[in-house]
Amino acid sequence: MIEFFKMSGSGNDFILIDNRDGSLAVDNLPAFVKTVCQRKVSVGADGLIVIENSDRADFRWRFFNADGSEVEMCGNGGRCAARFAVIKGIAGEKLSFETVAGIIDAEVKGDVVKLRLTDPHSLKADFFITVGEGPIEVNFINTGVPHVVRYVEDLDRVNVINTGRIIRYHEHFQPGGTNANFVEVVDTRTIRIRTYERGVEDETLACGTGAVASALISAWKGLVESPVDVRVKGGEILRIYFRKTDRGFEDIYLEGKAKVVYEGHVWDEAYKQ
Repeated sequence: MIEFFKMSGSGNDFILIDNRDGSLAVDNLPAFVKTVCQRKVSVGADGLIVIENSDRADFRWRFFNADGSEVEMCGNGGRCAARFAVIKGIAGEKLSFETVAGIIDAEVKGDVVKLRLTDPHSLKADFFITVGEGPIEVNFINTGVPHVVRYVEDLDRVNVINTGRIIRYHEHFQPGGTNANFVEVVDTRTIRIRTYERGVEDETLACGTGAVASALISAWKGLVESPVDVRVKGGEILRIYFRKTDRGFEDIYLEGKAKVVYEGHVWDEAYKQ
């Protein structure tokens, strides 16, 4: 049996496993992730996080989407991992952890986690791609993982799954694909977003790196100023802090709640065929 925590970062839910002792003995880790992340037949989650030892930080993580793909970064997952590390005694309230995207710093105060992200790159604003109904205007930025940001007037009426899937697999963003965020600006300190997540292949209740991407693109276009409150599909608010420069953005932080749902053990019959 494999011990795990189930946690939620503003509606993004994750399975977390402490593998610092190397006891996660599964033959095919991506296949294991894909199986246990299936809802109704196993634990179910948007992703799975494996905590390992690091020579460079308090710990190293490996992050997997629900489809078994391993990716560089996840903002809401990072906040859950930071709180998990404090609960398990792996690190203190001020900590850092190693990811493929770089070293991430975090501060944990109760169930609120403030995460410092690596600097974004590949910002491109106001360009067009062709989808089924013709050309649409989009923006792009990589905040640890790739994100398209599209502005809409009525967020509640957007077909996030259909349009998001088209953008996610669009030839312009191949071979890796992209996440797709749909944004409605409320005022200079507030935006609303809905996100189609690559790897989950569905709309999720929240996306941390997507919230950051949407806030930064909005600031680049002069629509908002730091800090920005991002209202996500699940109803919670993520707060994004940043410093705008002539070349882009620095000192980027993502803040929000990371909640423990439950802890338990996965039996082998829940993941073995």
